Amino acid sequence: MSGRGGWSVAFYTYLLANAPYGTLYCGHTDDLIARVWKHREKVFGGFTAKYGVAQLVWYESHGERAMAFRRERQIKKWNRAWKARLIEEMNPRWDDLYEELVGWAPEGPLTGIPLID
Repeated sequence: MSGRGGWSVAFYTYLLANAPYGTLYCGHTDDLIARVWKHREKVFGGFTAKYGVAQLVWYESHGERAMAFRRERQIKKWNRAWKARLIEEMNPRWDDLYEELVGWAPEGPLTGIPLID
């Protein structure tokens, strides 16, 4: 999907966890990096802040907001085993994918220190 000026617009459905096989949260957004950062910084308060759910363990992109919303609602109805299987298909070690997306170490965006391999 293209926005004004020809730039591409994507919408995302995502899962956060507080630990492997721990508490899960499912959401959708049009800015995955910013949304996960807000969860990590506890900007929202609520469930994710209360339970420390801030590790991005799975996501997928969609061409339309309605599709991302429907997928979120579908996944929220699933049992834990199905959600774990979905995560492990993309991310078998339950790594935090946020750093991979932004290309910075966890302290990088806040301190300006880039991730060096």
